Parts: sequence; C-alpha cells; structure tokens
Amino acid sequence: MQAHAELTRRPLDLISESSAIEKIEMRTIRLPLNEPFETSFGSIDSRLIFLVSVEANGLIGWGEVVAAEEPRYSYETVGTAWHVIRDYLSPAILTRPLTGLLDLSTRFASVRGHNMAKAGLELAYVDLLAQSTGQSLSQLIGGTRFSIPVGVSLGIQPTLPSLLERIERYLSLGYRRIKLKIKPGWDIDVVRVARTRYPKILLSVDANCAYTIADKEHLRALDDLELLMIEQPLSNDDLIDHATLQSSLKTPICLDESITSPARAKQALDIGSCQIINIKIGRVGGYSQALTIHDLCYERNIPVWCGGMLESGIGRAHNIALASLPGFSLPGDISASSRYFARDVIVPEVTVDADGLVNVPQAPGLGFEMDLDYIKSKTVSVDSVLAKDIKL
Repeated sequence: MQAHAELTRRPLDLISESSAIEKIEMRTIRLPLNEPFETSFGSIDSRLIFLVSVEANGLIGWGEVVAAEEPRYSYETVGTAWHVIRDYLSPAILTRPLTGLLDLSTRFASVRGHNMAKAGLELAYVDLLAQSTGQSLSQLIGGTRFSIPVGVSLGIQPTLPSLLERIERYLSLGYRRIKLKIKPGWDIDVVRVARTRYPKILLSVDANCAYTIADKEHLRALDDLELLMIEQPLSNDDLIDHATLQSSLKTPICLDESITSPARAKQALDIGSCQIINIKIGRVGGYSQALTIHDLCYERNIPVWCGGMLESGIGRAHNIALASLPGFSLPGDISASSRYFARDVIVPEVTVDADGLVNVPQAPGLGFEMDLDYIKSKTVSVDSVLAKDIKL
C-alpha cells in the first residue's frame, strides 16, 4: 500500500478550553425502527436511546451513549451506563473546571471499562468545546473532508428475496458499500447469491462473533466471493484466534468488538489479527481513544472506517465528524436518518446524496439543531446532576 502523507491532526492536549460544567442531564428516549434489525445476537424493533447533555456558560453540548438494553454486543447496558455516569463520571467532572479533552480523559481513567458511558459524556463535552470555540466538530478534531462516503448495514432477513430487494433498494439510493450480517446457517450460500447478482459492488460481511476457530475451513469459502472484509468473525475478546484465521484467509479480517482501546488495536496489528479496523467512538471510549486509534492505524497504513450502533442523529453527527479524519478511507455504516427512524431527533436529518455521500456540517458544534419537543415527547426517563450538589 502507498504511504500516507504526514498526519497533521491536532494533538489531544490542544483540544482545550476551560469550562466549568454546571449540569449534566441524562435522558432515555424510545424510537421505533422503520423495520426490525436482526444480527447474530437477535432481532430488535425499537431502540432505547440514552442521550447525555452538559451545560456551561449558557451552552449545551450533546452526546449519546450507544449501549443497548441487553448485554449482548457489550457487557454495558443502558442501566449500567446510567449508574456509572450518575455516580462516578459526573462527580469526576463537576468538582472543578475542565481544561480540555485530555483533562477529561485523565479524570475518567480511574473508572475501569465502561467505555460507552465514558464516550457519551465525552461526546457531549467535545460538542460543548466546539461551540465555545466557534468550530465545527470536524474542525476541532482535525477533520479534512467536507463530505464522506457511506455504506449500509443490512440485517439478517426472513428470506433471501427480501434481502436482495433491500440490496437493490440501497444501491439505488447511492450507498457505496453493502454489508450483510451473517451467522451459521445464513452465510456462504446467501453471500454467494448476493455476489452473483451484484458482481461489481463493494460487499462485506459482519458475523458479530458468531463463529469459532473450528469454523476456519467453513469461513475460507468466503475467500471466493471477493469481499472487502469479514468483520469480527470470532469472539469479542479474542485476538489470538483471529490472527490464526487471518493467516489462512486472503480476505481481510476487520475487528470491531475486539478493539476496545488503543492498546488492543496495537496488539491486534502487531500479531496480525486483522488488516482493517472498525472504529466505533462509543465502543472505544470517546474521541480521546478513537483519535489515538485512528492515528496509530494511519501511521501503519491500516484502513479504518466508522461503524454504527443504530444511533439517533446525535450519535450520527459525532460519527460524521469522526469519519472526516484523513484515515477513514472506507465507507462507514453512518447512513441516512431515514434508514432507521421515521423521524430523527435532529433538524435537518442526516441525508445521503445520489453519489453515496453525507455532508460534514461546518457550523459550530454538532451542526444540527435539537428537536427538543420531539425528544421530550419520546422521553422514558430523565435525571440530572448539578455541580452545586456535588460534595467535595
């Protein structure tokens, strides 16, 4: 692969602005999905979405915790994230003013794990930073693109014809890459039919940990289908077996669930567990960790892309900003708001143009307005932590 130009992104310690956070609000809302979404974990028809906001100096920054209701993709859930943010992370940032992103990340370091909880607050804080400095999120973190290419993730379908109909639909809408969820019993034959029908498209598969190394020979059949990647075929906490599997495949393995920190990313690359990394900002713990993983991969000429977690427009806006960084060379799972929801919580909603591109907002902060009335109408629970109530 051709070497990248030298990376000039702003270091974490320069993403700074002194802010005394006055209030943290936690809110869950429930949004119905336009259609059920099925992976190897199971099927869902709605999302309980955890929104977080931070207030300082008359500004409000918004973030989203991507944890689900059940501990399937991750041990984290909406319930555990609520507890950790309320009882541990909020006090860590309300006791004295923050000086920037590096300060925030340092204060969170004493809490082991709980990356999704940390990311929700970190996203809200970075939105606040961007607004207070008059920059877009993309500008603040060193993004270089004004539009980003996107793909779409298609869940397991009840029938093969219904899957082919969805592939056709999203290709007609301009999406540049099709990702198919797979599991034992819904894999090789299904993907072969899709590849035969669409021999030229950028096609990938995602197993969400559905296989073991004992399935190595079975998975090698995917090598004949000219896939962009095979995403997370083996266990969520594995690197060793993935390295063994990758050594037997010509198709690149992409790791998702296994990459929970910059250290894990480095280990995976050092031992050959993968050739591509999916950076989900919520999975790795926020911008501080996502930027470090991006920089590591950029220096090693490893392609990265931005994965999705069925976020509302708030999480989606943060994903767009992240994907504007120079190392994001593959279409991500960002998609239009209408891919999942009849109505989103931001105005305007995220759209994909006929060329499969999403515009990167240039206005300060997220670059979208919050549809507060709609958010309130969909609220399931709400609570807040005030700086004045924190006991030193």
